Amino acid sequence: MFVQVIKGRTSDPEGLQRQVQRWISDVRPDAIGYLGGTFGIADDGRFVALARFEDESSARANSERPEQHAWWEETARLNDGDPTFRESSDVTTLFDGGSDDAGFVQVMEGTVSDRAKAEAWDTPEHLEELQAARPDLLGAVRVWQPDGSFVEAAYFTSEDDARQGERSSEFVDAQQEYTELFGDTTFIDLRRLRLS
Repeated sequence: MFVQVIKGRTSDPEGLQRQVQRWISDVRPDAIGYLGGTFGIADDGRFVALARFEDESSARANSERPEQHAWWEETARLNDGDPTFRESSDVTTLFDGGSDDAGFVQVMEGTVSDRAKAEAWDTPEHLEELQAARPDLLGAVRVWQPDGSFVEAAYFTSEDDARQGERSSEFVDAQQEYTELFGDTTFIDLRRLRLS
């Protein structure tokens, strides 16, 4: 899997949502190697998009399509400044990865000093405990960069369920351990969602 991560800010969230819907209806049908995507806007106008492709060559071929280029030219006008683009084939998933059934997505960005130690946390036992304690968590996609930084999108049944799950006494110890492994992390709550 190859994932492109686009992050920016808009002062016209409604216009940007319309453009994303237009991509889904008009551009996506002929997208090359497209596996699925997540697009969301936070309350402060920040937006994040994750586009998943079969491989890097598919993503490149898709970017070169005239209709994709034309769509992006229109969409870029709705951005406040230049968005950032990151991409990687170094991708890990939690449970079944992204879910189109999610009602809420939280994006986490951070850097780990010891990736091997952080990933060792994902033992079958931990994951079984996590799934039992957090039925609200449908899955996640983590995209790694060579410098040890990552972007992770976690998919929840709803924001209310996610907040309740965060307060669950069953999850407190595991959450503290996870936080220590992943260090300083920023969070972006995506409430206006388009999943495809």
